[in-house]
Amino acid sequence: MLDQARQRTKEFQARLKDIGIDTAILTDESSIAYFAGFWGYLSVEFGRPTFLIIRPDEAPIVITPAMESEMVANMTWVDNVLTWEDAGANRWENVLAFALGENAGRIGIEASALPAIVRNWFDDQRPDEKLEDVSPVIGAMRTIKSPEEIAVMRQAGEIAEAMMQAAENSLHAGAPEYESALAVINAGTRKAAGFLTEKGWESFISPMIHNLQIMQSGADTSMVHRRASVKQLQVGDPVYFCFCNMAQFKLYKLGFDRMFFVKEISGQAAEVQQAAIDAQQAAIAAIRPGVAAESIAAAADEVYRERGYATGYRTGRSIGMSYLEAPELKAGDKTILQPGMTFAVDGGISVDGQLGGRIGDSIVVTEDGYDYLTNHPRTLLVVDR
Repeated sequence: MLDQARQRTKEFQARLKDIGIDTAILTDESSIAYFAGFWGYLSVEFGRPTFLIIRPDEAPIVITPAMESEMVANMTWVDNVLTWEDAGANRWENVLAFALGENAGRIGIEASALPAIVRNWFDDQRPDEKLEDVSPVIGAMRTIKSPEEIAVMRQAGEIAEAMMQAAENSLHAGAPEYESALAVINAGTRKAAGFLTEKGWESFISPMIHNLQIMQSGADTSMVHRRASVKQLQVGDPVYFCFCNMAQFKLYKLGFDRMFFVKEISGQAAEVQQAAIDAQQAAIAAIRPGVAAESIAAAADEVYRERGYATGYRTGRSIGMSYLEAPELKAGDKTILQPGMTFAVDGGISVDGQLGGRIGDSIVVTEDGYDYLTNHPRTLLVVDR
């Protein structure tokens, strides 16, 4: 991981030189992890920013809260780690100004990820310095995953399958939704722990599966992104699990969704769910190098039209260290697929505000097609308990 991060930084430095950027200031957690190999557990959401400063011809600099500096120093390959404190002369503003110097030249930032408090500081303290967006440069680097990255994403897929199997095993009439969420967290954490050691960089990686479980049941299945509650499951209930904010390992994130039915399934619910499954499978079958991203969405949309449905969902999104990377599988995205791209590919329908059809998997584009990163039956799933 750290060797890859070091090599990526060298490549990024070369690209910065090519486009004439003198100083890149990275603040997005996933970008810092991509280049420096670390991420924190207490960061800008508490008003405590972390920075990675990269110049074309100089060693990188990390700026991090003092309270996290020991962990950061043990996780990163970057030697120069500067620390700051909440009050006094060593506040982050002063440390950042010191690291930048009086003339930072052309400054590159991640425009959509720059915290407001940092943007305000630049506007107030250095108004003459133009900030240029280097997000497209980083995005282009991250589009194609290395074999090592794909190996980690395959491990994330195994963790996700343990989570989904636990979700399915937890379902029965009378069970509260939150018990399923607990089963998911427990199974995923135990599976992730099996991939980790107590040595070196990995000793700082937590196996804990976290975030609120996205889960809807019964008539609420059309409420996308509802969270697990105390609601009890009933016979005939559809139950939808989305792991898009939970299925991750070493900061690599997958998309993974399944719909289950408790003991029985109605004819209309079966029709809607089967349409979602078939649309997703049509999209995945169309994936191969050399085709446009939008053509994958078109393959799914054709199935929806044939079944008399319309969907407002994109068919998929690129995944990696971020929940959403580029490109996306949707109309208008003409990016040509290449081996090493990774996507979450979804089927999704909402009908009359009460019924929903959902399924999602993650895949990697291969030389001649695709491989699944997630695996669970892609059929109508009726739990007979």
